[in-house]
Formats: sequence, C-alpha cells, structure tokens
Amino acid sequence: MPDKELDEDSVTKKSVQGALGILKACLNSKTVKRVVYTSSAAAAVYSDNGRDSVDESTWSDIEYHRSLKLFGTSYVAAKTKTEQIALKFAEENELELVTLLPPLVVGGFLCKTLPASVYLSLSMILGNQDHYKHLMRQNMVHVDDLVSAHIFLFENPNAKGRYICSSNQITIDEMSQFLSAKYPGFRIPTTDLLKGIEGYKRPCLSSKKLLSSGFRFKHGLDDMYDEAIQCCKEKGFL
Repeated sequence: MPDKELDEDSVTKKSVQGALGILKACLNSKTVKRVVYTSSAAAAVYSDNGRDSVDESTWSDIEYHRSLKLFGTSYVAAKTKTEQIALKFAEENELELVTLLPPLVVGGFLCKTLPASVYLSLSMILGNQDHYKHLMRQNMVHVDDLVSAHIFLFENPNAKGRYICSSNQITIDEMSQFLSAKYPGFRIPTTDLLKGIEGYKRPCLSSKKLLSSGFRFKHGLDDMYDEAIQCCKEKGFL
C-alpha cells in the first residue's frame, strides 16, 4: 500500500480524463454496444447517512471521508467523481454504460508485486499492525467472481446503471477467529489483543441488485485466503 497521500486534484483529473477518453473512443467507433466500467466500493461506503448497509443509491461524500482523517481521500475522490462524470457522459451521449463496484479483492494474483488489496487482507498474517485499523469491518470479493461479474454484465441485456459486487463481510474479530481456526500455523492476534484497535467501521455492501439479475458468487472466504496465501508463498511474500 502507498505510504503517502497522493495529490487529490491530479489523481482525479487523470482518472476522469482517462475514463472520458475511453468512452469517447467507444462512442466514435460506432461499434461498441456497451461499456462496463470498474469503479470501486470506495465510491459508495463513505456516507454520513447512518445506514449499516448501503446499495447502489448511495454515493460517497468526499468531505465526510476527509473529516474522518482516513488515508486515501485522493482515491475516494477520484473513483467517486470519475464514476459520476462517466455516467453523466454516457447518458448525455446515449452510450450504454454499466459500472461495477468491487470492495477488497482477494485471491490469487499474477503480478510480481503484492496487490494492495491482498496486502491489507493478510495484515494479521503478515503482522502489519498499522493496518489493523482498516479491518474494523471489510467487504470482500474473490477475484474470479469479480471477473465473472464483468462478463455477466456485458452479456446481460437488461444490465443498467451501478452494481455492487461484494460476497462477504467480516469484522476484525471475526477475521481473527477465522484465520486462527483455519491457519493455526500462523501467529494471528487474538480478539483480546485487538480490543484497543480503533478505526472506521464500513457499512455492509448489498449485492442484491446483482444477485437479482441472476448472478451467483462461487467463492467464499476459504477460497480467497487459500489462494492468496498460496500465491504469497510461491512468490516469496510468506
């Protein structure tokens, strides 16, 4: 994970320009029927509405995220504004655009570096105590399910608008218990040791819209962690 905050305006500008450039190219081609844009759960989970569960109707409030003094405001701002602008552009130009909002993506990986999402999800195994505060409650999805969801939304003729793609929610205590029971070979912090950890407790993400469209998740936490750990061992991170 990056260790310093990036410039918000610069990141947002590049993100918006990149997305609009692709959408304009698709529009000019006259052959593209639908675009599926990968947004992020970060564009939905930071809202001061008091709800314990959020759906596609919720947008992140960038100023609220800033007030929480959490790391990553530039990312939240870029993802939120880019998705909003992309949807507006598509509507104004009659371009069929579907957006997909994944949370923490966990599972096997092909890259040589450790993906930030896997790094965070394995914090208790890797001993990264500084990141425990980000685990108060996390929403997760297996990388293969996310890929399948993209294909599903490309092929579903009725797909429209935003879709949350989250299969599991887990609190920091539940994660400690799960990892301790499943991987006794690792020194996982106990729930007693985690009592003093403070952080933002993200609302649960509802994938009801995606599931109602006919999509089904095939992987749970067992697959996510088994494959992530195996990849980390093969690539020398564990």
